[in-house]
Amino acid sequence: MAPGRPERCTLFAVSLFLQFAEVADALAATTKKLEKRALIATYLQTLPVEDAGRAALWLCGTPFPETDVRVLNVGGSLLSKAILQLSGAGQEALSEAYRRSGDLGAAAADLLYGRAPARGSLTLADVEAALAALAAARGPDAKLRLLLDLLARATPEEAKYLIKLITGDMRTGVKQALVEEAIAEAWSAPVADVRRGDMLLGSLPEVVALAAAGRIGDARMKLFHPLGFMLASPVPSVEEAIARFTEEVAAEREQGAPIVAETALREVQLEDKFDGIRAQLHAAPEPDGRSRVALYSRNREDLSESFPELVEAFSSIAEPAILDGEILAWNPADSRALPFSVLQQRLGRKRVSAEMLREVPVALVVFDILYRGDQLLLTEPLAQRRSVLEDFCSRWCPFTESTLVRAQSDLFNLQQAPSFPRLILASATRLASAAQLADAYLGARSRGNEGVMIKSLGSAYQPGRRGLAWLKLKRELATLDVVVTGVEFGNGRRAQVLSDYTFAVRDTSAENPGAPPTLRNIGKAYSGLTDQEIADLTAFFRAHTLEDYGHFRTVEPLVVLEVAFNNVMRSTRHSSGFALRFPRILRLRTDKPVGEIDTLRRVEEIYASQPDKPVEA
Repeated sequence: MAPGRPERCTLFAVSLFLQFAEVADALAATTKKLEKRALIATYLQTLPVEDAGRAALWLCGTPFPETDVRVLNVGGSLLSKAILQLSGAGQEALSEAYRRSGDLGAAAADLLYGRAPARGSLTLADVEAALAALAAARGPDAKLRLLLDLLARATPEEAKYLIKLITGDMRTGVKQALVEEAIAEAWSAPVADVRRGDMLLGSLPEVVALAAAGRIGDARMKLFHPLGFMLASPVPSVEEAIARFTEEVAAEREQGAPIVAETALREVQLEDKFDGIRAQLHAAPEPDGRSRVALYSRNREDLSESFPELVEAFSSIAEPAILDGEILAWNPADSRALPFSVLQQRLGRKRVSAEMLREVPVALVVFDILYRGDQLLLTEPLAQRRSVLEDFCSRWCPFTESTLVRAQSDLFNLQQAPSFPRLILASATRLASAAQLADAYLGARSRGNEGVMIKSLGSAYQPGRRGLAWLKLKRELATLDVVVTGVEFGNGRRAQVLSDYTFAVRDTSAENPGAPPTLRNIGKAYSGLTDQEIADLTAFFRAHTLEDYGHFRTVEPLVVLEVAFNNVMRSTRHSSGFALRFPRILRLRTDKPVGEIDTLRRVEEIYASQPDKPVEA
């Protein structure tokens, strides 16, 4: 054991959750990465291996490993009810406690002091069993009883981190990558091997067990947990795309001599950038002859229930594989993607009606392959992965037309849904010139897509990385000048400031001469301003509040913002009839009066100018 490291503790038969809470408090108290890593490594060393696995997982804020499909389904409302029952406090007291810290766990600890046990008795194994019971319980009443039993046994400090763990928001400044580094430090394992083991296994407890046994290099790929997605860096113009990509190719070659842009472009693969849901497909044959299938989003959410026809179609893929692609609303008549606003109708649905399946057919357009057979392909160059992907698609795409969900045939009459291959290979083009790149961008836009992806043929697939090996050239819409009409308190460190802004445009068609402007809300944004600007605006909005509803308040329409966004969609959520997708604040417009903000007519013009807008009835 390295000098200065404590001997592993063998004096205690149990590991208390209170120790975990104290370590989490210490982690939250420091901003220094090396101190955090040392704290975690030292703590893990003092635990039996099984408990160290539990602690490593929970320090990342996840109750179950990625490969574990269980979910707690316990929301803030149920947690608040349990806190109020145990503390005897009223809703107003809970709201005030939450406002002080911006954290439900910390608010619970404040209210439970003097009413909860003073000494900890919960073990890590007790907490694991309680989490398993919560995941298995059905209905809010059953879950509430389990919550009350668990929290009644906890000290205030333990309750604080139990609630944080249940909500998945530890707020200790600890990321999974830091826990991986701590595991490597605790058991003298190479960090790269620990990271690779975690990526392949999707289970930190298993990673800890292998590292502790000195066998982390034995980790092998397990399907049905999402790998990190490789990301692309945005570029605003063809010229900048060429300049940055030339720089990347030079770096890949590690040559001192500069590379001519035209030479660099010959090492480019160009694809349309689609406007859908980035998804990772996992498929593996099972003994009954069909394949198990799962679809995962970028935030590791399992999308399978929302797209049952894709799961059914891909169950015919009879070899293990992981594919990277985009779920799109698809028009089989002309083989092109429909606008995102069409696909949006399918989002968030656990049960999809037969009518929806007919009206919004979907497909998975794939552009990369990460695993096939028993071979992990991440380190292979893109050119090689593309060759493997083309072979895979030529074999299996024709088999993905069937979307009849046999087990749910009484719920879905999918035979009436459009029949077409649901697995589609994205087209890819080799480039030779800047002019060709500009033409390709215009072609992608004319097909209703966001723009183009520019990828180095020599690039490895780097999960979770955003570099210059992949670039995205996409549209930049005009910005809008809007006025703030409503504000609300944020969360976390912004719980005590008014940081979320609802904003509006003018409806000139409804205005009368001499009357105040008629405003129509069109969106809400909370990113783009500095902490000082938010603090100043909080003081301003407190003094200019029209109606105070507690967390939300309407304000005098005096503050003008310039906002950017990805596109404009029809929406019944706002009085304008439109909504902005991914709005963000660019700046405060102190120079512009409310009478000069953008109008609803301007929003309609931007909407109409979008090549990917939905077809109007």
